[in-house]
Amino acid sequence: MQGVAGYVIRRLLLVPLILVIVSMVTFALGRYAPGDYVELQAGSRADPETVERIKEERGLNDPVYEQYARYAWNFVRGDFGQSTRYAAAGGVEQVVLPRLWVTLQYNAVVLVLSFAIGIPVGIWAALKRGTWQDPVAIGTFLTFASIPVVVSVPILQWLLGVELGILPTGGWKVNEAIDEKTGIELGILSKEAILPILVLTLPGVAGLARYMRAQVLDVLEQDYIRTARAKGLQELVVVTRHVARNAVLPIVTILGFDLAALIGGSVILEALLGIPGIGQFTFESINARDYDAIMAVVLVGSTAFMIAMLIADVAYGFIDPRIRLSGEGHA
Repeated sequence: MQGVAGYVIRRLLLVPLILVIVSMVTFALGRYAPGDYVELQAGSRADPETVERIKEERGLNDPVYEQYARYAWNFVRGDFGQSTRYAAAGGVEQVVLPRLWVTLQYNAVVLVLSFAIGIPVGIWAALKRGTWQDPVAIGTFLTFASIPVVVSVPILQWLLGVELGILPTGGWKVNEAIDEKTGIELGILSKEAILPILVLTLPGVAGLARYMRAQVLDVLEQDYIRTARAKGLQELVVVTRHVARNAVLPIVTILGFDLAALIGGSVILEALLGIPGIGQFTFESINARDYDAIMAVVLVGSTAFMIAMLIADVAYGFIDPRIRLSGEGHA
């Protein structure tokens, strides 16, 4: 395991370097982009003296490298800057982190359900190749994946909310009982969370099921599968111990990207359902030229992506012993 540990340490050392590069590029784009966001926030009727005073108070007249160094130092200390759109809420972190938590909750459930359903469906479809069950299983979820969110959301709102009345048509309600005991807002335990989870899970299963089906079909052609069956092993043992374990290895890469997407949110979904998540916040920040908010979202997203990729790489070693032993051999 020393080889795996060394690999993890090397990857972790790259995280600060990549974050510096990403933050510098994003900061420069914000400062050199056409238009002055202070003038945009102050309005067309603001006098030049007021605009100049705001720039001086915020240090925007300083050289760009000094502005960046000041921002980076504050960010490391947990100060993400000031939001021009949500100035009354305090620092950007006071707005970003609660919205990030909302998005993370429903996307985490979507991720678990997508893999819990998609992997078995893909394996089952591969084992049923040549029968009617194969195209029906994959085609059913492909139907859901082919429907855009702007279409599926209103249909489900009308069917489940208006006609049947079993689900709310939107919003995000915090579970007050849990919040009072733990201080953690768990909106995922409310009925309002069911609709967004349903909208995102059904299309997400299709891609995983198709990919898993292709991997299983490839594994089924391998010699060690024929050998296992020739030894008289039960089909369930062959599928679980040999087929599924080897076929799921490439799926880990998809898991890494999906983990990174947990905080991405869905702008359209959150806008249609009125979910105060990070996707809607990012869209609003870009339109308002709220640079500190944009910087915070970019840096948090970049960090999450790198950590997710690291988790995926380490998972390879635990799923496939050959990779783990290879890493130890090079240590």
